[in-house]
Amino acid sequence: MKVLFLESHPMWIHGLPNGFRDAGHTVKVSGPLTRNKLPRLLRQFKPDLIISMGWTNEHSGHKQQLIKRFVGSTAIPHIYWATEDPTHHDSFSLPYVRTVKPDFVFTICRSMIKEYKKIGIKAAHMDFGYHRKVHREGKIVKHLRSNIGVVANGYSRILKIYPQHFRLKSLDHLIRPLVKDGTRVDFWGRQWDEMTPILGARIPRSWIHGYLPYSDAHKVYNSAKILIGPQNQLSQVTQRTYEILGSGGFLITSDTPEIRRLFKPGRDLVVSRSAQQTRKLVRYFMKHPKDRERIRKRGRRTVLKHNYKRRAQYMIQQLKKYKIL
Repeated sequence: MKVLFLESHPMWIHGLPNGFRDAGHTVKVSGPLTRNKLPRLLRQFKPDLIISMGWTNEHSGHKQQLIKRFVGSTAIPHIYWATEDPTHHDSFSLPYVRTVKPDFVFTICRSMIKEYKKIGIKAAHMDFGYHRKVHREGKIVKHLRSNIGVVANGYSRILKIYPQHFRLKSLDHLIRPLVKDGTRVDFWGRQWDEMTPILGARIPRSWIHGYLPYSDAHKVYNSAKILIGPQNQLSQVTQRTYEILGSGGFLITSDTPEIRRLFKPGRDLVVSRSAQQTRKLVRYFMKHPKDRERIRKRGRRTVLKHNYKRRAQYMIQQLKKYKIL
């Protein structure tokens, strides 16, 4: 089957598209969409399935109209993977679906399935995953070495809009205590220099390393003794959870029902519910590298089943079940 992905962002073009390739499909990634390019791709590539996902430059208002016009005029099934649910369901995912009118939606949030069905769009749940091409074990990179590393954006502006967001609680018990104690944490990502009001302490400038290309994230995961991974929701896990474990990183994250459903704390990763527990865990595992290594290796084995080849196969199964394919 020929699958066309309408996407250009590095975060999305290296994951699920590679999973479809692994599953034996012919895949083309569109790159930046234009009025001339999209109809040419449809005409020349002749896809059997079209997939768009996330919230990137390829989802801007005028590009939504391009997709609606050129893809909507074909009989080719168009699938949208709503990776911004539930936080941006009302502000982005739902308006996008209403405008573009895909044939089917996969959402990372189970409770949103009924919301799509209310407007006549068939939907199913599909979680994030990882791909070994971009998230893999490797050698320590000297200039990326750290005792404790975080690869994420601060999202300081978004968190001001959503004061009840679970990510605030996750930051509160995972990162705030370390920063306040002066325990060095090396940060890769945007907006960490704006997080003082949220964390209650200023992150020293020397700890902040700024934007990291998506395809280089595994190098940080390979080079940190401990990775701290905030969670966004109680009912789902972040994409970086899979990517850190897939890269062979040792992960400390929030203790949530979904983490416990997917992984076994103390075997695959380590979880914390409080600032004091985070402090104790960091102290312990910095002093016990053999325990870190045992958990790191087991987490790497457990996460294998969450690869994007299996996600692609699952998507095909669901699309056949709902008679989209």
